[in-house]
Amino acid sequence: MTTQPLAAGDPLRLGPYRLLGVLGEGGMGKVYIGRDGAGAPAAVKVLRPELAHDRHLAQRFVREADMARAVTSKGVARVLGAQTEGGRPWIAAEFLAGPTLDEAVRAYGPMDVPTVRALAARLARTLHDIHAAGLVHRDLKPANIVLTSTGPRIIDFGIARPEHGLTLTTTGQIPVTPGYGAPEQVLGQRVGPAADVFSLGAVLAYAASGRRAFDGAHVAAVQYEVVHGTPDLSLVPPELQELIGPCLAKDPALRPAPPQIAEAFAPPKGGDRAWRRGPLAEDVKRRETATKRLAASEDTAVPSSAAPSRRRFLTGAAVGVAALGAGGGAWWLSRDGGKSPTADVPPAVATPEAAFISLIDSKPGEPPKTLWGPLDVTAPDGHLPLPVRDVLVVHAKAGGLLALSVTDGKERWRAKDIAADAGFVSVADRLVVGVDRKGVLNAFVASTGAPVWQTGSDIGDVLAADDTQVYVVTKDDRLHAVNAWTLATAWTRPMSSPRSPSGPAKAATGGKRLVVHGRDGQVDVFDTTTGRTVWRLVGQGTHGQAPSIGGGTVYLGGPTLVARRLGNGDTLWMEETRNLVQPQLGFGSPTADGDTVVAVDAYWATRFSTIAGSGRASSEWSEILGDYGSPEGTLTAPAVEGMTVWLPEPDDSAVRVVNKTTGERLFTAEMQREGPYQLVSDAHRVFIARGGRIAAMPVYGG
Repeated sequence: MTTQPLAAGDPLRLGPYRLLGVLGEGGMGKVYIGRDGAGAPAAVKVLRPELAHDRHLAQRFVREADMARAVTSKGVARVLGAQTEGGRPWIAAEFLAGPTLDEAVRAYGPMDVPTVRALAARLARTLHDIHAAGLVHRDLKPANIVLTSTGPRIIDFGIARPEHGLTLTTTGQIPVTPGYGAPEQVLGQRVGPAADVFSLGAVLAYAASGRRAFDGAHVAAVQYEVVHGTPDLSLVPPELQELIGPCLAKDPALRPAPPQIAEAFAPPKGGDRAWRRGPLAEDVKRRETATKRLAASEDTAVPSSAAPSRRRFLTGAAVGVAALGAGGGAWWLSRDGGKSPTADVPPAVATPEAAFISLIDSKPGEPPKTLWGPLDVTAPDGHLPLPVRDVLVVHAKAGGLLALSVTDGKERWRAKDIAADAGFVSVADRLVVGVDRKGVLNAFVASTGAPVWQTGSDIGDVLAADDTQVYVVTKDDRLHAVNAWTLATAWTRPMSSPRSPSGPAKAATGGKRLVVHGRDGQVDVFDTTTGRTVWRLVGQGTHGQAPSIGGGTVYLGGPTLVARRLGNGDTLWMEETRNLVQPQLGFGSPTADGDTVVAVDAYWATRFSTIAGSGRASSEWSEILGDYGSPEGTLTAPAVEGMTVWLPEPDDSAVRVVNKTTGERLFTAEMQREGPYQLVSDAHRVFIARGGRIAAMPVYGG
């Protein structure tokens, strides 16, 4: 767990605790790292000020402390104090030095069998103690289990209830993490101790395999699997499957009791010392050292101009670094005594939306004026521009990255040494990540361009990113998943579609899946948590089509336009190309828009939707592009924004803009340069690039 500095409005002291930094925050409260007068650290949780006047929430917050105090087990974090100060209730709990189970599995991979057995036995005994106190935890999940040098500890009694109490929610209002709450919890039924046993089973499946036992493309799909589906234990070692399976029984009466679980999972001799050896133990030790440093009193600290402050030392020690390449290391640009590389990364800024233009006030067939541009600042045929909240990151004409303000096109920042043609991505709209000409991965604050970290030395291409990881290909054709917040390599595997002379693979992420469409026509879909290949398709487009993900569906261009379920690869429908001149090109890169997709095939642009249960698509509308119909086709993906669809003409002469719902022609936009168009959109703007120029266009609302 990393800390962030105190912000304006944060209290400096609560009760006996001087607050030093922010550990995290949720919907109800914020958690600080504090230190009492004797130098002992504590985690101090405070109700949000805007919620403090809600008596129901305040009572629930105080009840959390009462619930936790009722449990005297060594397997939970002890409550040190609780009171209301300045109208805001707070709870101080024992500060635990160690990663959460979720962090540990993400950083170091699934646990081996002896470690899982030891984890199960310790957690089962703790659950027995919780239940003996008359409580049900109700939110046991990997993020609520901290691994310390003395073993796992359960935290967060925010929604714990007396065993005889009814559920806090009605059906569909689930206060727990999807995939870990029991079926009776999902259905809003009475919840007893057996619900915690179900959660324990889901936790152990995750610890043993690195992925959830119940998964889906969205929350409702996950909860459906919990209630009706079969847990996926295929990556769990067989000897553990037999033990975990009964915990996940749909009927609470069929689940074993915690003492039975502790006995069945009894680890081999020495297994309970798993947290004291290996990379996990080293991680815990770093955090313990940081905690001791924090607890040292001011007059016993050795002064040194080179020594980090206690707050900085704690922040830095909370994060481990894994080398990315065989010859490469990792280092932090903010060399602040080992400070976490992402400790000072600010939250994502607000996205400034452009105003819609009125169709009524526009002249028929006449394009609207640009919001800004065209600007002669981009590289001809450069990498596709990337909108990130308040900036548009482009491949600069002079090389490197250039970030333009989305509102007026003015330069915000540059990163001259980045090889933009190798790709650049956004992580959670907070970081922009690219690779420099030496193969070193670089991260920058998206809005300001401030350098954050560098890592690795052999990166060839940056493929994609999600909110946590960046997916890169090394120069020796290995695919890596790099955690952008810890710099740990989550997993690595050979790249099945090596880079071709015509360019790298194209990729997209969504629903815990990484879709890689290689230039050899092979599509591989990976589980982003483990790197496991979930499904594969061959014989798809070879010209550089980019996959597009909409909800739980991935769309792939090529000789056929294919719609498949993202999770398991089941085919929903396929449309054969009508491009008789270049049948191998077929459909260009599609663009998903909710439950529909728009794609260009030869000189036909079509909007498709899926007919449920039919195995085929419905054509919402088709538009013939070009004055006479150019047969070549195009790779450029359409842009969909507001009530408009922006379609590249196959002969690269212009961009046709049509009504998204009806396909009615609205106007044609042109840019006086040579070469193909590039189209991306965000926040009621469409960005058009061509031949080194770029402009921002407004759109009609809808």
